[in-house]
Amino acid sequence: MIDLHTHTIFSDGELVPSELARRALVNGYRAIALTDHMDESNIDFIIPRLVRVAKKLNEALPLTVIPGAELTHVPPEHIRDLVKEARELGAKIVVVHGETIVEPVEKGTNMAAIEAGADIIAHPGLIKPEELQAAKEKGVCMEITSRKGHSLSNGYVARKAVETGVRLVINTDCHGPSDLITRAFAETVLLSAGIDNNLINAVFASSEELVRNVM
Repeated sequence: MIDLHTHTIFSDGELVPSELARRALVNGYRAIALTDHMDESNIDFIIPRLVRVAKKLNEALPLTVIPGAELTHVPPEHIRDLVKEARELGAKIVVVHGETIVEPVEKGTNMAAIEAGADIIAHPGLIKPEELQAAKEKGVCMEITSRKGHSLSNGYVARKAVETGVRLVINTDCHGPSDLITRAFAETVLLSAGIDNNLINAVFASSEELVRNVM
């Protein structure tokens, strides 16, 4: 299992990075990105600490730990600058908190994140065709999530992404130990979202490619 969207105590997660990494390893993970919630108030505080702990964990564990960021409820006009800042600070995976149907995310967030070159749009909700086309052109991935609530639009996202040829990844949006999943359960989530068996490996391959590109 590769999971590129998780949270630690640096935002609203329950675990310190070391425990999250250990539990992920025991759960069969091969790679995990630490992508705590960020905006202008805390980005310069969190990312350097995730970079430091990821380096230490990568030296000690047979697990790839990736420092990242999830830009969350950021005004769309600020997203481009924050994506750039996150990368400059050392985030190797930049996720943007997309227009999920269960939170009042500002309209325009999905497109701003795509245009800024984020790696993943998390739980993008009822994403528009023109946004998907832009994501395809820029190589931005859409997320299928196992997170309750956000997962309500998985079927829509999967169908529209497949129709458009946009790459998909599957993540947990993990906030605590019970959110971690196995590869087998991830496959079940993808099947439930309407992803055919012959496309499931392509979803996992997208995550593999992201990890290869940043490590």
